[in-house]
Amino acid sequence: MNSVSVVAFALGMRHGTDPDHLAAIDALTRIRPRSTNGVFFAVGHGLVVLLLAVGIGHVLAGRFSFVGPWTLILLGAINLWRLIRGTPPAPPMKRPIVGQPFLLGMLLAAGFETSSQLAALILAGENNSWLTGAAFASGMILVDGLDGLLAASTQRLAAVGQENARAASRLLGILVVIFSFGLGTAELAGVELDRFALPLGLTLFVVVIGIRVWARSGSRLEPPSVEALER
Repeated sequence: MNSVSVVAFALGMRHGTDPDHLAAIDALTRIRPRSTNGVFFAVGHGLVVLLLAVGIGHVLAGRFSFVGPWTLILLGAINLWRLIRGTPPAPPMKRPIVGQPFLLGMLLAAGFETSSQLAALILAGENNSWLTGAAFASGMILVDGLDGLLAASTQRLAAVGQENARAASRLLGILVVIFSFGLGTAELAGVELDRFALPLGLTLFVVVIGIRVWARSGSRLEPPSVEALER
């Protein structure tokens, strides 16, 4: 059982590097700039995986599977608009529904069943489903939580005018738009991407983390202004 949990944990970490996770968390941070976005996204995502693993989430996933790709496309559209506009818009009175990380994680889990997620369900079928699902979710929370923390740090640096961070934010915004539209459209078109998920996800993860680390280089994080925090 311990070895199965370790495998499930590793699969969860691998699942956290999927391109749709990276795109969603970065896009989400531009709408809702919080360092906890990645954690709450992964908790919502992991909850659906856990329900699927114990055999009680298939109705939920079946009814809402069409929402995931459209949600990712909507995130891409919002970020494309922000890139074109060039300056952050004034904070809205109410955050849009895609700005809620827990719900966003659940919607994408219902809409995108990648190979690592399915592998965890197979493991759960022959072992303690709750334990396997929890181990998988824990691995995902670790990776997505780190990603969300770095994403928020990049946005804070960009908000106070740090040059590297502003350039990194724009570059990452372009990547978010490309992958949000690409992955959402591919899912709607029924294109099978599982065989590309691992190399694409790991490559994108290394690139994204590298850009965010570079954004912090050569500068000291200064306390952001009230206006920057509101954005």
